[in-house]
Amino acid sequence: MKLSVKSDYAVRAVLSLARRFGGDEVTRIETLATENNIPPNYLVQILIELKSTGIVRSIRGKEGGYQLDRPPAKITFGEVLRTIHGPLFDSPAIGDEKCPTELREAWKRLSETVEREADAVTFQQLLDAGADRTRMFYI
Repeated sequence: MKLSVKSDYAVRAVLSLARRFGGDEVTRIETLATENNIPPNYLVQILIELKSTGIVRSIRGKEGGYQLDRPPAKITFGEVLRTIHGPLFDSPAIGDEKCPTELREAWKRLSETVEREADAVTFQQLLDAGADRTRMFYI
């Protein structure tokens, strides 16, 4: 399993929007791009994909931009990654009848584990983890 930089950019953008969730504020492409060091034209493509699955919504107009379409607790890491790439782990052996059954089963278990673990992480959990880190102090 090897994910592209596009998936990294997508989760960065969603995390940035999650940090702003709850207000009426919309975030402009330029702001998201600058904050996350993402080329703006590439970010537009990513946000269009995220919009198609209801993760983000766009607000048109001069003061337009993007917001999360749902609370961060309702958006998983896995959902964002699947929006960008499809299945997170896919082996041709899973559907290959010539592959020994025990290997196919092992590939299926690995695939299910990756999907389950990615879906266990919500963007609210990421926000909470970041907030805990900033509250820590050292003696």
